[in-house]
Amino acid sequence: MDDTLKTKITGSGVSTTDAAVKPFMAKTDEAVAIELGRLLKEHNGINVTLIDLRPLSIWTDFFLLATVTSATHLSGLQRRINEFALENKLTVLHGHKKTAYGNGWDICDLGFIAAHLMTEESRSFYELENLWSAGALINL
Repeated sequence: MDDTLKTKITGSGVSTTDAAVKPFMAKTDEAVAIELGRLLKEHNGINVTLIDLRPLSIWTDFFLLATVTSATHLSGLQRRINEFALENKLTVLHGHKKTAYGNGWDICDLGFIAAHLMTEESRSFYELENLWSAGALINL
């Protein structure tokens, strides 16, 4: 159907308009990753960073990194990610396992997004931003 000319039924009859009707568009993977990053920021994730890995990786498209301050903070962000996944019909791969906070790093795998929740110490030690520095940073 040609989107340049549409008909409009009004109380006084049918009229035409040049305004094209935008078809429904699903969110892009990038838009979903940005939305999740913003959610982590809203819930006090520290230094939340989104890296576009699409040109570099075949197993995931985005790394989402957030620093947590405690086991409770980590658990709360995991819960938010799981709720976000449910609301957006995303699958959390490999289920949620009880994580030993002592290692300071948990990954929530959503397939195209790998959300890394890390303590400051773990984040400094593993330096994922440097390791994947060829990926583009996406502003949140």
